[in-house]
Amino acid sequence: MSSKERPTLGGTRIKTRKRNIAAPLDPAAFADAVVQIYLDNAGDLELVAKSIESSDLNFSRYGDTFFEVVFTGGRTQPGTTKPDEGERHPYSIIDCEPTREVILPSVIYIQKILRRRPFLIKNLENVMRRFLQSLELFEENERKKLAIFTALAFSQKLSGLPPETVFQPLLKDNLVSKGIVLSFITDFFKVYLVDNSLDDLISILKRGKMEENLLEFFPSAKRSAEGFSEHFAKEGLIPLVEYNEKKIFEVKLKEMKSALTTQIAEEADISEVIDTVKQRVKDAKLPDIEIVRILWDVLMDAVQWSGKNQQQNANSALRQVKTWAQLLNTFCTNGKLELELVYKVQMQCYEDAKLMKLFPEIVRSLYDQDVLAEDTILHWFRKGTNPKGRQTFVKALEPFVNWLEEAEEEE
Repeated sequence: MSSKERPTLGGTRIKTRKRNIAAPLDPAAFADAVVQIYLDNAGDLELVAKSIESSDLNFSRYGDTFFEVVFTGGRTQPGTTKPDEGERHPYSIIDCEPTREVILPSVIYIQKILRRRPFLIKNLENVMRRFLQSLELFEENERKKLAIFTALAFSQKLSGLPPETVFQPLLKDNLVSKGIVLSFITDFFKVYLVDNSLDDLISILKRGKMEENLLEFFPSAKRSAEGFSEHFAKEGLIPLVEYNEKKIFEVKLKEMKSALTTQIAEEADISEVIDTVKQRVKDAKLPDIEIVRILWDVLMDAVQWSGKNQQQNANSALRQVKTWAQLLNTFCTNGKLELELVYKVQMQCYEDAKLMKLFPEIVRSLYDQDVLAEDTILHWFRKGTNPKGRQTFVKALEPFVNWLEEAEEEE
C-alpha cells in the first residue's frame, strides 16, 4: 500500500448523522390555495370555513400568510402592507363596507377557524400588530374597517386576543402626532360601546395597560383634559367623558388629601394649611362639599387612637377638633356645609366602634368652637336623612339638644 493511500475498514459500516431536511417555504402557493377557496365559494364565509376545515393546507407554517389573505385578499410583501404577487380575492375585510353589520361575519368566521386551530391566535396577533404599527400605509377608509374589526373582535371575545396586542402598537410617535391613532381609537370605542358597557371597555383598557394613559392617544397639541372632553363629547361618547372627568377629580382629591395629611402630621401653621386648601380648590375647581369631607377625614386620620381606652380616645378626638377648629370654620361657610360635616361625623362614629359613643361630645365640641351653628344641629336632630346609627345618635344627643332649646327659650 503506497503512502498516499488511506487505510479502510473492510466490512465496517460508518454511521452518519441524520439531518432534518426542511421542506422549502412556499407561502405564495399557500396564499393562492386559500384565495382559490374564497373564489370557489364566492366569498360565502360559512362555505369558506368548511372548505378550510377539510383542507390539508399547512396552517401551522403559514398562519401569518392566512390572515394576510383574510384581511387584504392576498399575500402582502414582507414587512409591509403592500400586495405581493399572486392571486387575490375581493372578499377581504379591507375590501368590504365599513360597517359593523358587514364586518361582523368576518369576526365570527375567524372565531370558527380559531376554535379548530387555536394555535393560529399567535399568527393573528402578529398580523394585527404589523398592520396597526403601519396604519399610515392604509387609506382612511381602510383604517376605519380595521378599527371596526378590532372592536368587534373584543366584543365577540375572539379567542385569546390580548388587548396589549392592539393598544401598544398604536403608540408610535408618528401615528399619534398625525392624529391617526386618535381617529382609530375613536372608531374602536364607538363600535365597541354599541354592544358593551363602559365598564367592559375600561376592563379592556386596564388589561391593555392603557386605562391610566388615555391621553397618549392624543397628539401633543390636544393632550389635555379639556382636549379629551371636547373630542369625545363631539363624537357622542359622553359616558367616556364623564368617566375621565370623574377619574381626574378623584386624582385631585387624592393629591389634596395627601398634601394636607403631610402638613397636619408636621403640625404646620393653620394659616399655611388654609392657604394650601384655598390654592388647591382654585386650581382643581373642587366643590366645597368635598373639601369639608376631606378635611374631616384628614383630621381624624391624624388622631393617635389608644385602642380600648374610651376616655383617651375622646380626649384625642376633642383635642384635634379644638386644635384645627379654625381650619374647619374657614370652609364650613353655610348651613349646608355644616350639615355635611355632621353627616361625616355621624358616618365615622357609626363605622368605627371606638367612636360610637363619642358622637355627642364631638358635636358639642364643634358647637363650642363655632364650627357648627345651633340651627344646623337642631336641623340634623329633627330632620336628618342619613339612617345609619341615627336612632342611637339622636338619643345620645338629646340632652344637648334639650339644653340648646332651653337656652333658646330663655333668650
